[in-house]
Amino acid sequence: MSSNIQQTKSKGGTLSLLALAISAFGIGTTEFVPVGLLSTIADDLNISITLAGLLISGYAMGVAFGAPILTALTNKMSRKTLLMALMVIFIIGNSIAAVSTSFGLLLAARIITAFSHGVFFSIGSTIAADLVPENKRASAIAFMFTGLTVATVTGVPLGTFIGQMFGWRATFGGVALLGAVGIIASAILIPKNIKDAPPSKFSDQMKILRNGPLLLAFAITALGYGGTFVAFTYLTPILQEITGFSPKVVSVILLVYGIAVAIGNSIGGKAADKNPLKALLWMFIVQAIILVVLTFTAPFKIVGVVTIFLLGMFAFMNVPGLQVLVVKLAERYVPAAVNVASALNIAAFNLGIAIGAFVGGIVVDTIGLIHTPWIGGAMVLGAVLLTMWSMAIEKKRK
Repeated sequence: MSSNIQQTKSKGGTLSLLALAISAFGIGTTEFVPVGLLSTIADDLNISITLAGLLISGYAMGVAFGAPILTALTNKMSRKTLLMALMVIFIIGNSIAAVSTSFGLLLAARIITAFSHGVFFSIGSTIAADLVPENKRASAIAFMFTGLTVATVTGVPLGTFIGQMFGWRATFGGVALLGAVGIIASAILIPKNIKDAPPSKFSDQMKILRNGPLLLAFAITALGYGGTFVAFTYLTPILQEITGFSPKVVSVILLVYGIAVAIGNSIGGKAADKNPLKALLWMFIVQAIILVVLTFTAPFKIVGVVTIFLLGMFAFMNVPGLQVLVVKLAERYVPAAVNVASALNIAAFNLGIAIGAFVGGIVVDTIGLIHTPWIGGAMVLGAVLLTMWSMAIEKKRK
């Protein structure tokens, strides 16, 4: 009887997951498309590559600060209504970016867009987890994040191509149109009677910030996910200046990177369904090794591209595991504030991106582009140690 209920629950949730993935595609495209356009934007606005990198780290900080605050403020709203409102903010932010004539206005537009990003993924993750049986939660979250990975596969290379052909502003205009598709998908595919999480009290939300295992999980997210961005933020300049590829070839390599991301995300979801911490440990170890190896292979075209493909696989493979880990811990320690805990983890993802991009900028300005990968690897190694600590806590609890 219970297995039939679970099958019905899983089937009924597929279309809702698809709607979440469609919106995630638009949001993922706008988050990462500046990576491919960094040089183009820097040249057009007459700014340095490092300053242009703020379009990624500034966006990430907007997510990091906006996600938990806005999630807490909107926790009484219907989740479907909230998702659609977030896509309106997304469209406004990208429309402003599309008409920006200065770096300051473009950065402000990015931060506005970032406010929709954090809440969307925090709410979306908990919806995805609720739509399927217990043992399929990481896979469901991975399916939603497929939109993010497909954005890396197609949205970012396509956005880079459009930016190179018609100017970077055209790319942001196209992304705003993706937001309109996301609203339509949510309106049609997400049911009105979707379960809403019970409103959390402020005292429940504060319990999250006093909970050791959850704070440790947030730190793992920031270091493990963010380490890659020390190098990834400056991947286009690395490929052009160190490896020696032309801008058009870089667009193709970004497509290859995106395909690797999609493969890694799928593997990561299945691997994390059974034991998220164990899966995360080996993912981080391999990721750190690949980043160090990239330092030595980046000057060589064939082995450099192979290394970048492997980097793409492991860069996002940890996302489902990290998110389901936090959801499980929140359900155990602060069940009334699962949405806020999920939002704080989205904030941790983006804090990691901001730290990674910022550290990468310092490295580029001081010792050079080629040193960004191994320094990113050192950051991921920190996540390895924290994951081992978290596993030790779990063993003691049992």
